[in-house]
Amino acid sequence: MTNRSRRSLANVRSLLSRNRLRVAFAVIILLSATMVVSASTGGISTASKDDVPEAPPTENHTVVTESGRAGTITAYTPDGEVLYYNNTRTKYFDVDPVEGDPLTVEYTATDTIHTEGPTCGDPPCTRNVIERADLETGEVEVIYERYDYKEYAGEWHDADRINETHVVVADMVSDQVFIVNTETEVVDWLWDAQSDFPVEEGGSYPRDWAHINDVEYIESGEMGGRIMVSLRNQDQVVFLDRQEGLLGNWTLGSENDYDIQYEQHNPDYISESEGGPAIVVADSENGRVQEFQREDGEWNRTWQWEDDRIQWPRDADRLPNGNTLISDTHGNRVIEVNQSGDIVWQVPSTLPYEAERLETGDESTGGQSAAALGLESRIAAESDGGDGRGVFGFNPLGFLGDLIELVLPHRIYNALLFVSPVWIGQSEFAAIGIALLTGLFWAGLEIRWQLSDAGISFRLPVSRQGDD
Repeated sequence: MTNRSRRSLANVRSLLSRNRLRVAFAVIILLSATMVVSASTGGISTASKDDVPEAPPTENHTVVTESGRAGTITAYTPDGEVLYYNNTRTKYFDVDPVEGDPLTVEYTATDTIHTEGPTCGDPPCTRNVIERADLETGEVEVIYERYDYKEYAGEWHDADRINETHVVVADMVSDQVFIVNTETEVVDWLWDAQSDFPVEEGGSYPRDWAHINDVEYIESGEMGGRIMVSLRNQDQVVFLDRQEGLLGNWTLGSENDYDIQYEQHNPDYISESEGGPAIVVADSENGRVQEFQREDGEWNRTWQWEDDRIQWPRDADRLPNGNTLISDTHGNRVIEVNQSGDIVWQVPSTLPYEAERLETGDESTGGQSAAALGLESRIAAESDGGDGRGVFGFNPLGFLGDLIELVLPHRIYNALLFVSPVWIGQSEFAAIGIALLTGLFWAGLEIRWQLSDAGISFRLPVSRQGDD
């Protein structure tokens, strides 16, 4: 065989090898794309009332708010049917029952303003409102509103009623807590987080420094008349006295002490009459719900719950029956966990912020502490799993998704989940990652092949002695 024949045969073999690799790369990308597309068509949607899934039956009404890419508020009847649905506002946050009227609720919501006008000189701006909605008639009344100059971290995530005329507001815009007379719109009292916390700690100042996401007016007991506040970016739950200010010895958590809590949401206070003082809180970035009991002047963890699906929970309420109602935002569900730690009720939800079980008291006021109930903790390793395993109980994409979550910082991973379409989960992230890496590797090989065919080669700048 001549040298020319050998070169021709080598070229044919090279072409065949290249084409086999191209086919393999194309198949990998196609399979990855198919998985992502199938997830996008079969995911959860609350874009309209018709899309909202029904819930399992319960003894009471349940209200769920969402504050993701689409804001919604949905109320379910005890039979699980949708009683009320509204998506007028950009985002919906904390929702509370109105005393004396079990099917009327008050909530905080935000509208984003994208056009310049009398209420927004430099878009985007926000309109924060406290509204009251009659779930039976659909009538909505604005209780109090304010226009703010920014969109990012420009929201009120919570307001809690003190009496018929006054509410306390978690003002994320200005890193403040204030009490306003909703009839006169006069602010009667205000606490500024800068008075007690340095701006060098927490989040980026002034963009999103404290991220005050919850307030609760405590009506009775040792802390009666005080206000509990969640400073998410300082990883702390604090207590305020309107005369004395910050009650430092009652603070739960500390800056960057992630073993206690990590960017928590919606703490609920359980009073002495129900086995407290105790705080049940959604430990969001740690992916768990936990409770702390006040003992000998300190907060001690007495209970925690998680499973292998929970991802960025943002609300947890202790119900009078001893169960705990949890909003699992990136788990795309609202669940009720019984005293044994088992899930006994759940409903899919796009990006739930808070869930409120009506006719049971406001948030956790009707429920007992974990210590009084004798609740046992449950961690993910003890959960039943059941997320759909692959052959022999192994799911390769799920494994890769877990690996991505492990490698990426938790805040970045949750941020990606928050801004990505709701149907993208761990497996979809893995599929997208595989497709991108395959495409990049394929493109690199094609460039190398083209250069090689043109007679262009590269040598390492350093070679061993004896190398040609």
